[in-house]
Amino acid sequence: MDWHIAQINIAKFRVPRGSPVNTEFEAALDEVNALAEASPGFVWRMIGEGENADGALFGDPDVTINMTVWETLDHLAAFAYRNQTHRAVMRRRRDWFVELPAYLAIWWIPAGSTPSLRDGRARLDLIERLGPTPEAFDFRTVFPAPMP
Repeated sequence: MDWHIAQINIAKFRVPRGSPVNTEFEAALDEVNALAEASPGFVWRMIGEGENADGALFGDPDVTINMTVWETLDHLAAFAYRNQTHRAVMRRRRDWFVELPAYLAIWWIPAGSTPSLRDGRARLDLIERLGPTPEAFDFRTVFPAPMP
């Protein structure tokens, strides 16, 4: 079986969504998303009503959500850490967002499948409870794809 990498990352705005303080972040979203979609190894990203930057599942309208699928962990890391536009936005995350106990989860999924938002939430909860495991990890503690 072939595997892809899924990731979810969330952030909670310091001030309510739509506030002028968040304008630069919100203005950068379309460009960053387009760059991700054009990046080598990109497979899918969550888009749509209730699935695009909607914190309802997290019980907080000021939570913003990003969930994507990539061919490999290296492709995801290349975009996350080497894309200059994405890095510039991420360097300013403390301007817009509060610290969260768990904000990123990465996990393996069968190639051709897409994760649900509930699955992403469960992976974040798992990292928050147990730390990195083969079921949900981060860039610092990576686990190999499951064996066939």
